[in-house]
Amino acid sequence: MSTTADNAGPARIALISLIALIVLSLLWELWLAPLRPGGSALALKAIPLAFALRGTFRRNVYTLQWASMLVLLYLAEGIVRGMTDGGLSARLGWIEALLALVYFVCALAFVAPFKRAARAAKRQGIKAAADQNGL
Repeated sequence: MSTTADNAGPARIALISLIALIVLSLLWELWLAPLRPGGSALALKAIPLAFALRGTFRRNVYTLQWASMLVLLYLAEGIVRGMTDGGLSARLGWIEALLALVYFVCALAFVAPFKRAARAAKRQGIKAAADQNGL
């Protein structure tokens, strides 16, 4: 879905935060602070995020909507690991939570005008139908 230039900023920031979240997930679980030496299967948590890359890049409203719900899982994981892990893993958890929060806020900021326009169009359609039927 194409957008106006004034609404492109949040989508761009969402894309950057999504890429950063994917890179962080991989680096964290494979090299920086894996649960097990040599890497952890938790690196697979980057896969669901990768499914959102194409749609986020294309500024697809539907993708940004479902991905904004998906990143809430990463926000929760980041907070939990930030509070319960120690050292580098805790810091990485807080970074994960921050990146997920940035994506969530920017995705909502991008999608909000589309949702408002859809609601207004629906109200107009209902009003026009009521006027046409003499209600």
